[in-house]
Amino acid sequence: MPSSPHRPQSDAEAIRINNQIDEDLKREHEQLKRRRPKEIKVMLLGQAESGKSTLQKQFQLYYSSQTLDHERPAWRPIVYFNILRAIRMILAELDYEYFSAQGTTAPTVAPSLSSSSGDSQSGPSTGYSSVDPAWIAELSQLRSKLLPLVASEDALASELSGGVTVTGGRTGVYVRAGWQALTTASRSWPLSDIRGTNGAKAPVMTDIVAKTLAANQDEIEDLWHHPGVRVLLATNKLRLEEYAAFFLDSIHRIAQPDYLPSTDDILHVRLQTLGVKEHVFDINMAGSNYTWLLYDVGGARGQRQAWVPYFEDATAVIFLAPISAFDQYLEEDARTNRIDDSLQLFTSICTNKLLQKAALVLMLNKTDLLKQKLAAGIKVRRYISSYGDRPNTYEEVSEYFRAHFMQVHRRKDVHRRPLYVHFTSMLDIKATQRIIVNVNEAIMKRHMATIGLA
Repeated sequence: MPSSPHRPQSDAEAIRINNQIDEDLKREHEQLKRRRPKEIKVMLLGQAESGKSTLQKQFQLYYSSQTLDHERPAWRPIVYFNILRAIRMILAELDYEYFSAQGTTAPTVAPSLSSSSGDSQSGPSTGYSSVDPAWIAELSQLRSKLLPLVASEDALASELSGGVTVTGGRTGVYVRAGWQALTTASRSWPLSDIRGTNGAKAPVMTDIVAKTLAANQDEIEDLWHHPGVRVLLATNKLRLEEYAAFFLDSIHRIAQPDYLPSTDDILHVRLQTLGVKEHVFDINMAGSNYTWLLYDVGGARGQRQAWVPYFEDATAVIFLAPISAFDQYLEEDARTNRIDDSLQLFTSICTNKLLQKAALVLMLNKTDLLKQKLAAGIKVRRYISSYGDRPNTYEEVSEYFRAHFMQVHRRKDVHRRPLYVHFTSMLDIKATQRIIVNVNEAIMKRHMATIGLA
């Protein structure tokens, strides 16, 4: 079939039109890209209780403080839950030390408050004195009054978590995908409309616990300051979670009917994260709008496999290592020191090929607690033999841990990326927010270099 004399002209016109469409689409795509905020994906990684969720709250406080104010009432029952948990832990240890082991008979000896804090794995040190027999009667009376309050812990947890439990049927209050989105105004937590004890929407158990706390605040204070409890704290027989002292010291403020959690309260609360939780912040840097996607992940060993799908396009990793945890062991493995676990976890981050383009930020966290432990006379060498005879001072200990993490990076980071290191205390709002600004700038510089704009 002979070709049409007009065919070459038609083909050329079709190609021209096609190219014009491609150009128009490309131009439109570029315009949309300029209008749409750029996404920066940041992973918050570290073992359980390393401070990841508290750092996320600090980001929220700095970049979206109005949402924190909106959610403030929602944290009220969580504060109550933390207090119930602390009281239960105290009563359980009292049962073990003063009641269960010897019936209703007082122990024959108890450590003096002046004795140095030691290794919880070892036996008691010298410096014991006889227990005041009045302790047993006093503690027994306080225990009887507070047991009904503690008994409401599981019911409150169930109300807050919608009945969710973890392996083994253990109840608690958990941060999990689809439940708690403490980020932007468009993403609200289902509990954020709780109005308090005088509001119609306050859940039943929250209201009951609030009234019971108010009725028993004096007994809670007496228990917390009782010499029998102080002895157990001083000798590390009683180990409470880090938030406990802050909330128990504030029991009269928290027990007020119009109580609304302060920012410090919100930073102190302890919630276990299950899985991976996304938090979104709109940030303007150097005149450009960016959407920061912050991923807070569960740090317990059994949850770390959930991290991997989020690695591939991560812009940055902020790794939190709690250097105050030198005298602690993993809840899921009592033989593994938490510092060793952090080092192993950091090694896996440095060597992961999916993270080769991600900026690395290391936060050696909980320096405030480290200082407290060292001031109390707790010796690092009793838990980490390689520390040897170095001085047991904050300067020496913090530098020792920093050097170990830096060594991991030098030896294991095959991508030869810079490592940005900061000593942090997530409860220090001003200092942490200065660090957040510095970290964001470092992440942006790395990001620009990676995409060829710097």
